[in-house]
Amino acid sequence: MKLKIGFILLCIFLLRGLPADGQHVAVKTNVLYDAFANVNLGLEVGLAPKWSLDVTGDFNAWTFSHGRRWKHWFVQPEARYWFCDRFAGHFLGLHLHAGQFNVGGVDNGISFWGTDFSKLSDYRYQGWVGGLGVGYGYSWILGRHWNLEAEIGLGYVYARYDRFRCAGCGEKVETDKPHHYFGPTKAAVNLIYVF
Repeated sequence: MKLKIGFILLCIFLLRGLPADGQHVAVKTNVLYDAFANVNLGLEVGLAPKWSLDVTGDFNAWTFSHGRRWKHWFVQPEARYWFCDRFAGHFLGLHLHAGQFNVGGVDNGISFWGTDFSKLSDYRYQGWVGGLGVGYGYSWILGRHWNLEAEIGLGYVYARYDRFRCAGCGEKVETDKPHHYFGPTKAAVNLIYVF
């Protein structure tokens, strides 16, 4: 929370000299990620009347009880085309994503589109990801400075990882393994403050 407040104050300090003729910058948090204890923050900058650049980051350093862990950092820049004015209404986005992860001991039965996430129950995976995708979203104006935005994205993720026998420890059973994923790459419900 202190990281978010510090970042918002830094943005206000750096952006105080922008012209007052329109909205140029937005600071946001994804409440879906917040619900899962993922520290996240986004900054979106207007580039032209119908174009903006959104950069979001996500960080989780927690180790949960009984050896469960979901540690990662992730960054996702996105170029957006707005059908009306920027920061309002429908938009399409083209995003990149990159990050690192250390995940294991997460009980689940999820398997879809060629990826078996249920393996996270018995093993720990540590590695990096990169990829790209497309997104569609809509931003509702709530007030002079506040918006609510929803977005869904689909795309491709390439990962390289090492696999370990148990979630908290264990010997390495695979090294530098590749994995290809096609499917959802973004889900967001953002609470936004627009300058």
